[in-house]
Amino acid sequence: EQLDDDSKKEYCGLQFDHTDDSKKALERQIADEEAAIADAKEGIKTLTEEISALEAGIIALDKSVAQATEQRKAENVEYKELMASDSAAKEVLGFAKNRLNKFYNPKLYKEAPKQELSAEDRIFANNGGTPPPTEAPGGIADTGIAALMQVSAHNQLSDDTAPAPPPATWGAYSNKSEENNGVVAMIDLLIKDLTKEMTEAEAEEKHVQEDYETLMQDSADKRTTDSKALEAKVSAKADMEAELLAHSEAHKGAVKELMATEEYIASLHAECDWLIQYFETRKTARSDEIESLKRAKEVLSGADYALIQTRARGNLRR
Repeated sequence: EQLDDDSKKEYCGLQFDHTDDSKKALERQIADEEAAIADAKEGIKTLTEEISALEAGIIALDKSVAQATEQRKAENVEYKELMASDSAAKEVLGFAKNRLNKFYNPKLYKEAPKQELSAEDRIFANNGGTPPPTEAPGGIADTGIAALMQVSAHNQLSDDTAPAPPPATWGAYSNKSEENNGVVAMIDLLIKDLTKEMTEAEAEEKHVQEDYETLMQDSADKRTTDSKALEAKVSAKADMEAELLAHSEAHKGAVKELMATEEYIASLHAECDWLIQYFETRKTARSDEIESLKRAKEVLSGADYALIQTRARGNLRR
């Protein structure tokens, strides 16, 4: 029995040491997993906020690009309308100046270009036929100039009709050259102002277009950069969510294992505590019992144990 107790005590000691080490390791693992879970949750929260900010930034960027594009279109339409209007005005003024030169300064008058006949019309005319009539140019005052302008018919001048003579109160036409020169100079000034306005508008249009193209390029670069950053953060968030799941499962498993270990330790206490507590008492009792058995055996063998003790004391006194 003593050998069984010795073996049992050794077994209990080893099991207590082993399970205690396992319990401490599991407690450390649980603490580590809880810290990892907290870090993962914080990281996911941060990434979620950053992803939301990037998405909002991309939406705002796209909106600003759309607004800039609409504004650029409107500015370009306004520019084209201005150029068309000023070009038409310059043509009208040039036509008026040429008309005045026809009657007051013939040397500067420029004939209207002759109509080019088609090959069929030329053959027909060469054979004695009458060429087709020249179509009216149309436009402003039959000049062929098309513009969003309305001119009263009675103010239009034809190529074959000179301006109406001045009223009688104006006197003779002795100063008509000087008056004509003044009108032509005024027309030249208007044409110059229109040319200046068109030049400035063209320069402004070029500058604005360059700024718009730079803005579009910068916006495209930023959108590419933000899109890549968004993709990376979405991927990182997915990885972190996977890590969070793994740590959560590991934490759950460690907690379950710790509970099983604690249950096993409790069963060890139930099995070993009594033996460990009374091990020495049981060992001493067995020794005493063995000694008593030895004495009893000696008595049964005929030895006078008491006489032996008496003689031993006498010898000690001598």
